Order: sequence, then C-alpha cells, then structure tokens
Amino acid sequence: MTSPVTGFGLGLRTEHYAAFAEPQPGVDWLEVISENYLVPGGKPLHHLDRIRRDVPMVMHGVSMSIGSTDPLDLAYLRELKALADRIEPAWISDHLCWTGVDHHNLHDLLPLPYTEAALRHVVQRVQQVQDLLGRRLLLENVSSYVSFAGDEMSEWQFIAELAQRADCELLLDVNNVYVSSVNHGFDAKAFIDAMPRERVRQIHLAGHEDHGSYLVDTHDHPVCEAVWSLYAYTVQRLGPVPTMIERDDHIPPLAELLAELDQARAIQAQALSLVQAA
Repeated sequence: MTSPVTGFGLGLRTEHYAAFAEPQPGVDWLEVISENYLVPGGKPLHHLDRIRRDVPMVMHGVSMSIGSTDPLDLAYLRELKALADRIEPAWISDHLCWTGVDHHNLHDLLPLPYTEAALRHVVQRVQQVQDLLGRRLLLENVSSYVSFAGDEMSEWQFIAELAQRADCELLLDVNNVYVSSVNHGFDAKAFIDAMPRERVRQIHLAGHEDHGSYLVDTHDHPVCEAVWSLYAYTVQRLGPVPTMIERDDHIPPLAELLAELDQARAIQAQALSLVQAA
C-alpha cells in the first residue's frame, strides 16, 4: 500500500544514506530523484529499498521534457512506471519545461512560451503520460531568466489553465516563484494567488545565488528570508501543503537540513494560526 505523505520532507541524497539507516525524527517523508534509480540493480536501489520500508516517498524527475516537441520517450516512461511499482510513491512529479530538442538533451530546465498553442501541446502530452503511468502527474514551475516575445499569458495563468485542462496536479516551488519574480519583475504574490488550491499537492523550498540584478536557482544555499516570507504567504493562501527542503549541492550535515525543516514547520504553524485568528 502507498504510504500517505503529509507534513515535512527532505530530498534523499547519497550523503545521507547512512543516516537513514533508521527513521529520522522530524522527517515525515523523502523525495527521490527518479533518474538516480532507473537501473536494474546496484547500491542505489539497495539503499532505496531499505529506506523505503520505514519512510514514505515521492518520486521527482528531471528528464521527462514534457514541453518538448520531440516525441515522448516511451522507454523512459516504462522505466519510470516500473520504479513506481517497486517503491509505491505517493506521487510522481517532473518539471513544466523542455530539456532538449531533436533528440539532443541540453541538461537544463528550459521555460516554455506561454501561448495557447503551447498549452494545447503540453495538455495532450500530460494526458498521454498520465494514461501510461496510471496516475496523475505533478508538474513543477521552473525558475527562468528569459521570456518569449510571443507570450500570450502569464506563467501563472498558463499553469492554472494546464492543471485544469490536463487534470494534473502541481508541485509549487516557492523559491522558483521568487527567483523568477525578481528576474522578470512580476509580483510573486500574484503568482501564488493564481494557484488552484485543490491542485497544489507539494511545495519545494530551496536556496539560490544572488547576483545583484538577477538570481540563479542553484539549490546550494539555505532558504533566504524573502523565500521564507513568501512561503508564509503561500501557506495562508493554500493551507498546510506537504513541504520539503531541496538541496542539490554543497550538501550540509543532516542536522542543518533538519533545523531548516523545523523552521519551515514553525513558519507553517504560525501562518495557519494567523489564518485561524482572522
């Protein structure tokens, strides 16, 4: 049976395999990078099977390229489904982006043009993926540094419409909202306000690099105060959505991530108490 996922989680990284030899207090669930385990055997799967016995998990991918014009990679999707059958995640997510074209992987999460034509294209592909996986897909908003001159709607309008038309769910990355809001000069709260509450299943929190006139989403720093503030606003708008800290580089000792997770827990509790008192 798939274990329920609520509360607060972390991304499972190799540096912390040993620490999760037993459940860690304060970690309600773990998110795994799907591509790290799309192998027939070996140590990664050994650790995954062991940890999965004690801690609920979700799967998060980086190479579905749902927005590309290339055909969907059916072999990849079959491997993804086999992994899901093995570890029974609460859900599977990937990014609302494209990662390559003409069968060339650019190894980056590239933004889409926010047009009606692109929307129809992605809706059809999401529906195909959901049919193949036999479950709803969660899609994550990416951070971006450029936009398309031909955009016909805002990113948040595109995402909300996609979720409704494709009947998919959303992974809301609050850090990515903040990074893109600074880079493009929009109101981050307007983005949060547009998110359909019933579709947002998970929240990411992470750090970034500040280059003065622009921000770069690096996932190698602690969450900054501006993102914590936006997270508090998000909780007030969307409620207690399962939330995790995402760190992909400069991985600190687990104790530091647990302290950051406790900060998220405290901010969520305070935000919910303000809503109840209003």
